[in-house]
Amino acid sequence: MTEAPAYGLWLFALLNAAIFIMFAFSFFKPQTARDWRSFGAFSAFLVALFTEMYGFPLTIYLLSGWLQTRFPGVDWFSHDAGHLPEMMFGWQTNPHFGPFHMLSFVLIGLGFWMISAAWRVLYQAQRSGALATTGPYARVRHPQYMGFVLVLTGFLVQWPTLLTLAMYPVLIWMYVRLARAEERETRAEFGGQFDAYAQNVPAFIPSMTPASQQAN
Repeated sequence: MTEAPAYGLWLFALLNAAIFIMFAFSFFKPQTARDWRSFGAFSAFLVALFTEMYGFPLTIYLLSGWLQTRFPGVDWFSHDAGHLPEMMFGWQTNPHFGPFHMLSFVLIGLGFWMISAAWRVLYQAQRSGALATTGPYARVRHPQYMGFVLVLTGFLVQWPTLLTLAMYPVLIWMYVRLARAEERETRAEFGGQFDAYAQNVPAFIPSMTPASQQAN
């Protein structure tokens, strides 16, 4: 019996990248040039990720000597070995059910939920010309960006690569800059109302108490 190839599955790489990019697009719906830049960087991360996951395992090739010496019992060119955390911590069964893989699903699901929930609140606020302060915005000022960070973190936990590890801090820095630019524009539009909101709601780390309860 011939084993299925572990890599070189470029159609799988393309389909997975396209599915997740379209899924994120359906939630985020970029409109401005700034939105498209942030979404483009997120998409580039996913393309790099799935290219190594199904196409060409660059990270495994570059680290193969060290990995084979440090973990001699692992077939590092099998597909399962791409789940580096499970392999390096000695997870002996299917890595798809390993603790890091399960954690990644939680992070990715929570991230997409946050992006979706935040977009609905922001859309209604923009239609009425109001400041978005309800839903996820009651706990954190930039829930959509935090959602993208959670998704990126989830994929990084599931299938870390050298390229995505290098891209990750750059993307965080980009989202912080974009968030600061948005705050300047929002402050110019809403003035003191935004300042009062910003005093009660953190920018990036969600508060456990909604802003409405803090005000009381």
